Amino acid sequence: MPSTRDIRRRIKSVKNTAQITKAMQLVAAAKMKKAQDQAANGRSYAELLNKILVSLKESAEEGVHPYFSAGKGDRTLVVVIATDKGLCGALNTNLLKKVIQSKLGDEVDFVTIGRKATQALSRLRRNLLADFPIRDPARFAEVRAVGRFLQEKYLTGDYQKVLIAFNNFINTVSQVPTVEQLLPVNPVTLGGKRNFDEKAREVVASELPQYTFEPAAAAVFETVLPQYVNGTLYQMVLEARASEHSSRMVAMKNATDNAKQILKDLTLEYNKVRQAAITNELLEITTAKMALE
Repeated sequence: MPSTRDIRRRIKSVKNTAQITKAMQLVAAAKMKKAQDQAANGRSYAELLNKILVSLKESAEEGVHPYFSAGKGDRTLVVVIATDKGLCGALNTNLLKKVIQSKLGDEVDFVTIGRKATQALSRLRRNLLADFPIRDPARFAEVRAVGRFLQEKYLTGDYQKVLIAFNNFINTVSQVPTVEQLLPVNPVTLGGKRNFDEKAREVVASELPQYTFEPAAAAVFETVLPQYVNGTLYQMVLEARASEHSSRMVAMKNATDNAKQILKDLTLEYNKVRQAAITNELLEITTAKMALE
């Protein structure tokens, strides 16, 4: 049975841990609110732009832009958006498990955003093309550099498609690991909501909105599609950051609650040990008094 001194030391240690996890919970909660607002504010624009381009893909002339057709290569380029820090539950583990279970084939190259993704893929000995560190909060200028890199790689013709693996933010307690196709243009789900579905591919051209391009469709696409790639990728980074801070807040709250429960158990154990010691001392005194009589 541990002594009262040992239990007091454990109680002090758990109290210190609870203070740390509580502070981290408050910091994550503050960052979470900002990240959630930022993700929610940009979601409508990204979904609408994606919806329009998916419709245009069906009615556009073949070869009008390479982003509308699959690449000629046989390789797949996958961007994994993870976190730089830990203590966010199973967020990164679930994402990497999703990537591994997606059956991407053997001809796969990876680009990472976040130190945890880089470390995990390096341990798995996967082919890493580049690692882009992006600060928190994410800035569009930093993400645009990643988008430019992906477009350059896709236009070389070595890759058939470009996929993005990220944690899709649903709400504070729900983040879904998701793999979405960025190139060629494809329906993308953000925040678990879809304003259009796969049936859009089956709609005949006469049922699609009719667009007039000025000066020409090719010129418009040459300007809009790179912006679409950068904007959609930026929105996915925002979704991942909102998922990160939400998951970390929940994990730290659970850790704080567990520490409080451990404190209760240790306090009860301490009282039992102390009461047992007092009882033993009383028995010794009573026994000694009876012996003297």
